Amino acid sequence: MPARFRRPRILVIGCGDVGSRAVRQMARCNRGPRIVALTSSPARVPPLRALGALPLLGDLDRPATLRRLSGLATHVLHLAPPPGEGERDPRTRAVVAALRLRSAPSVLVYGSTSGVYGDCGGARVRETRPTAPTQPRAWRRADAEQHVRLAGRPGGIRTTVLRIPGIYAEDREGGTPRARLLRGTPALRAEDDVFTSHIHADDLARACVAALWRGRPQRTVNVCDDTEMRMGDYFDLAADRYGLPRPPRLGRAEAAAQLPPSLLGFMSESRRLDNTRLKRELRFRLRYPTVADGLAHTG
Repeated sequence: MPARFRRPRILVIGCGDVGSRAVRQMARCNRGPRIVALTSSPARVPPLRALGALPLLGDLDRPATLRRLSGLATHVLHLAPPPGEGERDPRTRAVVAALRLRSAPSVLVYGSTSGVYGDCGGARVRETRPTAPTQPRAWRRADAEQHVRLAGRPGGIRTTVLRIPGIYAEDREGGTPRARLLRGTPALRAEDDVFTSHIHADDLARACVAALWRGRPQRTVNVCDDTEMRMGDYFDLAADRYGLPRPPRLGRAEAAAQLPPSLLGFMSESRRLDNTRLKRELRFRLRYPTVADGLAHTG
């Protein structure tokens, strides 16, 4: 059959919250693509079928189970996280190796993290800024990005790396600061506070789909909304939205003595992501341009 009459085949690796939203969006399209969703859990098969995807069993930690991925899809959306420890991401390495065994896909979109930029001192960050990850979770993502880029060497797969900041949504588990506010977890005082970026889960899913079709070859794209807000101000906004007390503010030294290292890691990096490429190259229009819009819509 001539190529123009064939339906694209999309493989989604990492069908968690955002991946499921992306599958749901694509499945709604009339005569849309055929969607295959990789899962390591037989219990996930019925929910994935209900979303409109064909489930495929495979385990990213067992590369031998991924051989079936080669030649399976024309487009791949890879949203699976790296392992929880170490400095590298063997899962993405196994995915890229499996995809290139025989007939490679034409497109690979990978969901990374804006944490690969490290601390930028509150500067506005474009995709051309060199990466400087300081946290183990960001080291693993930077390693994954490297393997994705290798797959896109001349004559290879068209790759797009999406650098993603904090994801929020009322209908996402842990997707709002509500639980943190209820615990009374402190925020940094204004003079010590950091800039953070955000993206609504629905907008992120839409951006993933847009990158599958519109992403430029071997390109990196910041996927964030237009918000330029310090972390504590975001928590204040959410507290007002939920009718809860605003969090207490601490100096950085006090925070270091009271808060766990995992939370302090997020409080030690300040940056404002530039989303010009998202809007111009992917021709993307934010449904929720700011966190105020997203929080006002939810709940």
